[in-house]
Amino acid sequence: MSTPILFVDRDGTLIEEPEDFQVDRYEKLRLVRDVIPALLKLRDAGYQFVLVSNQDGLGGDAYPQAAFDGPHALMRQIFESQGIVFREELIDVSLPQDNAPTRKPEIGLALHYLRDRGIDLERSAMVGDRETDLQFAVNLGIRGFQLRTAQFGGDWDWPGIAHELADAPRRAQVRRDTRETRIRIDLDLDRAADAEIATGLPFFDHMLDQIGKHGGFALSVRAEGDLHIDEHHTVEDTGIALGQALRQALGDKRGIARYGFDPAESALSGGESSGGYGFVLPMDETLASAALDFGGRSYLVFDGEFRRERVGDLPTELVPHFFRSLCDAAALNLHLRVRGDNDHHKVEACFKAFARALRQAIRREGVELPSTKGAL
Repeated sequence: MSTPILFVDRDGTLIEEPEDFQVDRYEKLRLVRDVIPALLKLRDAGYQFVLVSNQDGLGGDAYPQAAFDGPHALMRQIFESQGIVFREELIDVSLPQDNAPTRKPEIGLALHYLRDRGIDLERSAMVGDRETDLQFAVNLGIRGFQLRTAQFGGDWDWPGIAHELADAPRRAQVRRDTRETRIRIDLDLDRAADAEIATGLPFFDHMLDQIGKHGGFALSVRAEGDLHIDEHHTVEDTGIALGQALRQALGDKRGIARYGFDPAESALSGGESSGGYGFVLPMDETLASAALDFGGRSYLVFDGEFRRERVGDLPTELVPHFFRSLCDAAALNLHLRVRGDNDHHKVEACFKAFARALRQAIRREGVELPSTKGAL
């Protein structure tokens, strides 16, 4: 198996950049926030590290080699003490006006990595704090990340970079615009975060929050709908967009569990047995169960009744309609059952049971496609 390389700048990326841009004394040495946990995560994901740094005029009168060596050796020792070792250090000592082919953004010092068939360039990346680091990545044909700093800006922090590279996150962005609604959904199935929900229907917001929370993934939903008419279009189109986002994020579904259910026997109200019907979730007097399959065929079986016309601002008739819309868009088979007396509890238990079954179905189990058909 080929090895991915993380090429990483030093000043401003591993250690903080001082005002005079030279770490030539021990007291100037400060690690960048979160760098060690991030590099450990990347190490555990199979990455090796190569330091790539421009050190202007190093070895000359203005920047003696001895002034560099002490703090640099201490930095290296700190990283090594935490299990982080650099495969190689590529340090260019030329000045900008020299236009040396070895100075970033040029790749003269790294050409041997292009010839090494044991390197996974598709997964390799460069992390730095300057535009020259991004251009170095372009010249090497790998992905570039600019770390956010006060001096040079940038869009990334170390936890975000580690997540992006180590987790290979399954993300989706869906925009659905009609004459009736404008829906914006963003999700990341491999990152847990507080959901950000705003649909204009507070109780519906609360239910969607359950999907993100109990599904164990980052979810953002923004919906603007014709609520002056009624709630139908907003709820329906949100279900469609969320289903599209799930389908997009899962891609070919290779490596997922595919099914979400709880095989344990559990008693439903009225003395029934779930018979392994699905993920069983209690909420006071209410019991809901959900079983689902990302098998590529859309189907909803909803077994439950509501006594109230609405709970909060959500019509109860739209609860099964939301799940049907989601199933159609996600190519998802869902069996959802609920029993109880309190309709608030019943609606919420439906969303929570679905979310827990979803969490189980989207988890990664390997790299194989969970189907004998060869496609889902």
